Amino acid sequence: MTHCAGYRAAAVAEASRFAAIGIDAEPHTGLAPGVLEAVAVPVERDHVRRLIWVDSNVHWDVLLFSAKESVYKACFPLFNLELGFHDVALEFTPATRSFSATVSDPGEGARPFRVLTGRWSVARGLILTAVAVPQVDTSWGTF
Repeated sequence: MTHCAGYRAAAVAEASRFAAIGIDAEPHTGLAPGVLEAVAVPVERDHVRRLIWVDSNVHWDVLLFSAKESVYKACFPLFNLELGFHDVALEFTPATRSFSATVSDPGEGARPFRVLTGRWSVARGLILTAVAVPQVDTSWGTF
């Protein structure tokens, strides 16, 4: 589930197809001063600053925040992890409106253990992000 001023949404899927889903919506306005520094690691801040040159119509800082929220919402029920902002490192691919999120296990000394992929959109004054984690074949093990 997600909500912000003027928008509410929920996502559902068949449990046989997806292990977890995370969605988020944020107003398409810039983050308050200091928030990007609090939620992003240095490489992400550099990435966001470079992306402004790719498409200056996207508030990349809010997109980063929203994508991390989607990842957290998918990871908590799936892995029973309470992640901090620095436990997820994001990279955006503007051409496909997708992102990859490298998740580190805070209980394992920030050891990267999973890469999730997601999608994003900007529409009607909102930034929308989503992560869907497919079920795995149990013969290969589980999450």
